[in-house]
Amino acid sequence: MDIERPNELLDYLRSHGHVLPGQIITSRLLEGGVSNRTVLVERVSADGKALDAWVLKQALERLRVAIEWHSSPLRIHREAAGMRALNQMLPRDSVPTLVFEDDEHHLLAMSAVSRPHTNWRDDLLAGHVEQNLAHQYGTLLGNIHAISHARKDPYATIFADRSFFESLRLEPYYRYTAVQCPQVSEIINRLCTDTLNHPLALVHGDFSPKNLLVKNGSLILLDHEVIHWGDPAFDVGFSLCHLLSKALHLPVHRADFMTAAQNSWQAYRKVFRNTLDNHYEDRCQRHLLACLLARVDGRSPLSYLSQSQRDHQRKAAVFFLKKYPIGMSALLTAYSAMLEQGAHAINH
Repeated sequence: MDIERPNELLDYLRSHGHVLPGQIITSRLLEGGVSNRTVLVERVSADGKALDAWVLKQALERLRVAIEWHSSPLRIHREAAGMRALNQMLPRDSVPTLVFEDDEHHLLAMSAVSRPHTNWRDDLLAGHVEQNLAHQYGTLLGNIHAISHARKDPYATIFADRSFFESLRLEPYYRYTAVQCPQVSEIINRLCTDTLNHPLALVHGDFSPKNLLVKNGSLILLDHEVIHWGDPAFDVGFSLCHLLSKALHLPVHRADFMTAAQNSWQAYRKVFRNTLDNHYEDRCQRHLLACLLARVDGRSPLSYLSQSQRDHQRKAAVFFLKKYPIGMSALLTAYSAMLEQGAHAINH
């Protein structure tokens, strides 16, 4: 069953009792993701009353990218578990509510965020950089890490399996990139080992602007299929990578993006103050730089970067990977200065 085929979807919803006799539904494909079929379903009752809308997601075995990339569709059930856990620990409306889950067809339905809302990535790419949202970005991530770290049970058990993190992040982002960039392969491979050796908190695994909606000035988190018990430093690097990549892409707004990165980092550390270990901030830095490199040389490069921008990001990431650790705030400041000076500064 393919939820992107309207007739199949309607038959499925009716046969499984999700749509009652007389109800009218309309469906619309939602774009943006590479790993799932995603459809908005709007419902109207038999007497013409609008009912709650749903978003249905069905996991793909082969991801929609140019390079061959596979992951088990069973990960949709990890997302459902993540949605339940995050709704318990985060403030109301921070995460959509799970409506139902289907083990046979590897799909789930969640409450749709009512309009009006925007996707934060789209806002950022349009040059709308709100520092309040950057602060929320760091605070939300810090809360996930701090709360789960403090309440290890039951999260460490429920989310112990890291196979989806390996197939969707470590292999396509890091190990594949290490082969493409032999000059830093040892550093990246060591980072993979370090990451697996520091299971400290619940890690979202896909914490980025594209997975955040903005409604009434607040962020709503989506897409939890990579969630696991692991090293939260990955989330930090992954989240900040997107702000730095946009700072490179949009030079007119570069200062705003770099301020947003600093604000996000400081907000995160204010919530998640635990030292954890002496090398936690070091790993955050390495994850940031490895993600910057992966988004130009990994299996899922950022589509909005030009070839010259990809070359620049590669050179900068490699340069700093060989220079760490210098402290996250210092790294962000130095990276910003390097962007302003241009590629010439990287080579001299």
